[in-house]
Amino acid sequence: MKIGILMTGHPPENMMEGGRYDQYFARLLDGNDFTFKGYAVVDNEFPASVDEADGWLITGSRHGAYEDHDWIPPLEEFIRTAWAAKKPMIGVCFGHQIIAKAMGGKVEKFAGGWSVGRTEYKMGDRKVAINAWHQDQVVQRPEGTEVIASTDFCENAGLLYGDTFWTIQPHPEYDSDFIEGLIRTRGKGVVPEALMSTALGQLDKPTDRHEIAKEMAAFFKKERA
Repeated sequence: MKIGILMTGHPPENMMEGGRYDQYFARLLDGNDFTFKGYAVVDNEFPASVDEADGWLITGSRHGAYEDHDWIPPLEEFIRTAWAAKKPMIGVCFGHQIIAKAMGGKVEKFAGGWSVGRTEYKMGDRKVAINAWHQDQVVQRPEGTEVIASTDFCENAGLLYGDTFWTIQPHPEYDSDFIEGLIRTRGKGVVPEALMSTALGQLDKPTDRHEIAKEMAAFFKKERA
């Protein structure tokens, strides 16, 4: 199965040793007989068609889904085209937000502030820990979606759009080293010091990122009519 990865951002320049974001997801989803192709849509590199891959994944970004960038309208149109074609799509962080926006939801800079580092989410009857890095949130979900992950801070942290789209606000592709790097680079002067200090103190605690990766892979692979 070929997965196309739509990159809506790049890691900080001094954290490029792990490669581009498509490589982070390729490592996360390794072992599932997937092949991957990355498209830097943030640089206006788009697939010619939704049929170039069997499934699609939209990454995180330092940009806001509500910002005025020339690559955002064609990305939203691509999302709606994928929906009409019933192509499975997964969105992570910005990907979660831009899919919601494209499908009629609302995204905004959350007045309650940031979520950073290891965070526990309610998913059904269980709790899972995943690394977060966001202030923006989906504050109004599209009609017909099901909430599959939430916290008191982030009500719409995961959304399911039938059996076609699966999206999540936190970052299963981020390990503790990457979160530490973001704190040292993009966090300074932007994220409250107390939140970063708390996140740094939890870097050694395990997360359920690989369990979420299994769910992502299963979503791509599931039988569809």
